[in-house]
Amino acid sequence: MISLRLYGFILICIAVVTAVYVLLRRKPKTAQDVENERRAWLDRVGRITDGTVIDVQEMTADGKKRPATFLIYQYDVAGVSYEASQDVTYLRQWINLHSCRLGLPTSVRYDPQNPGNSIVLSERWMGLPQ
Repeated sequence: MISLRLYGFILICIAVVTAVYVLLRRKPKTAQDVENERRAWLDRVGRITDGTVIDVQEMTADGKKRPATFLIYQYDVAGVSYEASQDVTYLRQWINLHSCRLGLPTSVRYDPQNPGNSIVLSERWMGLPQ
C-alpha cells in the first residue's frame, strides 16, 4: 500500500514540474524581436563612421503580403569597404524615404568587433541628415 502512494506522489510531482515548465518556458523570439535587440545593442556599443546611401528599395519577402523597405548603404572601416542594407519598414515614421537618394551622406553605427554589423537608423538614433 505504501508503494502505491509513493508512485502516486511521484506521478503528481512529475505532472506539477511539467506544468510549471510549460507555463514558464521562454517563448521563441521572432525575427522582429531579434532585429530590435540588435539595433538597441548597436545604439549602446556601436562606433560611428561616415557612409553613403546607395539606394532605397521595396521588396516583398517570401510569404509576406506587405513589402519590406530596405535602405542600402556603403561605408569604410579601417580601409575595408562594406555595403549593407537595413530593413526600415517599421522605422518609416522617423525618416522621409523620398529624400534618400543616391550619394546622400550618412552616419553609420557599426559593431567594432564585427564591422559588417551596422545600422543607419534606430528608434533613438538617426544617421541620415534631416
